[in-house]
Amino acid sequence: MPQDFSGQNLRGRSFKGQNLEGANFSGADIRGADFTLANLQRANFSHATAGLQRRWAIVLLCVSWLVSGVSGFLSAFIGVLIALIFGSSSLKNQVVGWAVLIAVIVVFIVMLRQGFNSAVAVAGAVAGAVAFAFALALALAVAVTFAGAVAVAGAVTFAGAVAITVALAVAFAVAGVFAGAVTFAFAGAVAGAVTFAVAVTFAVTVAFAGAVAVAGAGAVTVAFAGAVAVAGAGVLTLVSAYIAWRAMKGDEKYALIRNIAVAFAASGGTSFRNAILTDANFTAATLKSTDFRKANLTRTCFSRTKKLDCVRPGTTYLQNAQIRQVLVTLHGQDKNFDREDLRKVNFQSANLVDASFIGADLSLANLQDADLSRAKLVQTQLDGTNFTGATLTGAYIQDWGITTDTKFDGVRCEYVYMRLPTKENPDPLRKPDNNKEVFADGEFGDFIKPIFDTLDLYHNQGVDPRAIAISFKQLAENHPEADLRIVGMEVRGEDKFLLRAKTAATADKSQLSAEYFDSYNQFKGLPKREIKLLLAEKDNQIRRLENMVMTALERPSFYSNTQVGQVGTMTNNPGGFSVGGSVGGNVNNVQGDNNRAVQGDNNQAVLGDGNQVTQQNQVGADTGESLTKEDVVKLLAQLETLIQGAELPADTKEEVIEDLSAAKKATDKEEPNKQRALDRLTSVSETLEKTSKTVDAGQKIWTTAKPIIVKIAAWLGAAAGSHLLGL
Repeated sequence: MPQDFSGQNLRGRSFKGQNLEGANFSGADIRGADFTLANLQRANFSHATAGLQRRWAIVLLCVSWLVSGVSGFLSAFIGVLIALIFGSSSLKNQVVGWAVLIAVIVVFIVMLRQGFNSAVAVAGAVAGAVAFAFALALALAVAVTFAGAVAVAGAVTFAGAVAITVALAVAFAVAGVFAGAVTFAFAGAVAGAVTFAVAVTFAVTVAFAGAVAVAGAGAVTVAFAGAVAVAGAGVLTLVSAYIAWRAMKGDEKYALIRNIAVAFAASGGTSFRNAILTDANFTAATLKSTDFRKANLTRTCFSRTKKLDCVRPGTTYLQNAQIRQVLVTLHGQDKNFDREDLRKVNFQSANLVDASFIGADLSLANLQDADLSRAKLVQTQLDGTNFTGATLTGAYIQDWGITTDTKFDGVRCEYVYMRLPTKENPDPLRKPDNNKEVFADGEFGDFIKPIFDTLDLYHNQGVDPRAIAISFKQLAENHPEADLRIVGMEVRGEDKFLLRAKTAATADKSQLSAEYFDSYNQFKGLPKREIKLLLAEKDNQIRRLENMVMTALERPSFYSNTQVGQVGTMTNNPGGFSVGGSVGGNVNNVQGDNNRAVQGDNNQAVLGDGNQVTQQNQVGADTGESLTKEDVVKLLAQLETLIQGAELPADTKEEVIEDLSAAKKATDKEEPNKQRALDRLTSVSETLEKTSKTVDAGQKIWTTAKPIIVKIAAWLGAAAGSHLLGL
């Protein structure tokens, strides 16, 4: 039974390495608690308070004041050097003061514009400032000092001293600003004011004392030099505070400052380092100064959490400010997540309307009940993603990477687009194709479900359609448990061919492939005469399969809506060819633009622009003879499913379904009652034919149902020349 710690004071407690799966910590005070390496799957931390214990916070604040004092001292040193401009009558001292001032200004400009992250830029600015100081000092020294060799030697010596002084001043300036920024970033609002006062007071004291030391003149000169020194120290302190403010606002230029401040603040805070937090709940929890480094945050809920931007994220997705914002607020409308690593995030119930996820990785993410209307899911990886109850109406799903583990239960979706829109085509490849039609409840999952359990039989040279047909038929007969069904054919290049077959999940694809190609190579090497004799002994299914392969080979391009090889990536090559069906020769699932599906008795589901279906078989009694009782029962069930999903008048639908049910029962007996089934099938045919003349949907159903009815009628023994066989 899960442990219950709700509402308890757990400050400083150690739960390191413990199994706390499903434990309840709601409303608990877990400041300073150690959950390192703990198993916290499905644990509840809603409204809990994490972070630093009070005594640790005081210790860290005192350390921050010490660091601020160091920053103030360094700032004061710079102020003293700048005061040399006004506090000394010596030209050399003034040169030093001006050189330091210019160098510090240059470095500050680079830091403010480029940030601390650009180490190269800062280093370049420092080098440039030092070089400038050296050149300035050398020029002035030569101009005002000695003559001849002594002058040159003295000038070089003086210039080197100035350059060293400037380098030291710049280093102190950078170090002072850095230390001050880290301190202010950690201290926060109230404590930050105290820290600021400490730094300024320290800087002013040192700066004024230094000014008095370097002035060495009257009170007015001392006061003026002291004022300059104090101003310089104050500016450096203010720059530190500004950089700290920008860092905590999420400015990427100062991410280094922020990371150091957060890491400093998290010392002694609540630790979830290396913990398993899969499906854990932190709703409305306070998480300032919490360590999540290397934690497993799979589908962890952070809705309405406080201070999530002040946690130590490590390399988890919490390091991304935009992701943190959506996790807390659940508002991601119009956000751009292109090519982001969003694996395992919990966006449950989030508003992601018009969001862009192009090239992003949302594998194992929780998108339950999220609104993804018009979202761009182009090339998005969705392995194991949970879309249960989500809204996908108007989403763009070009080349998205769904898998068998992607969940579409209860998805609300009226239509989708298979391409991104353009000015010329704002509604690219809308599905359903008819703009007046929409997916009914539950239909989208069936429409988009990819085929993954397939056996891919790749022929890389010298394709022999007859050998393919015989080998596959034999393989299907030898392994009925594999439930082999042809779902696609691909023509690649000039002499390469792929036959793709659906298999049972438990089938040994390696064994099936080896056996198939052993047979294929054997039959391919037989003389034509022996092939003909072999074909004469086989049924019509081999001839149909052979014709399908030959038809596919006549078209060099191929379209496949489901590519299995790369986690279900959807592809769409307009103008290509796809054929799918069963060993019996049915063609279905023909998708794409300008496709032409041929050869088959039950052609259906033709999607795309300008597609055609050509039914080449004249189905008669000979076709029916190849069927079994089980095949006929399945065909009757197929007709029944077709009618149930059709938009027909209620009384017509009820009548047809009743007749089909009766025909199916009459057929599915130990000794089928063919005459009774035939009578019912005749009634179905007459009703559908009549309906096709009065109802638009009836015409579509009748066109699809006719070839199926003909096949069943032939098996039931309809007389030659009868109405059913003449449809």
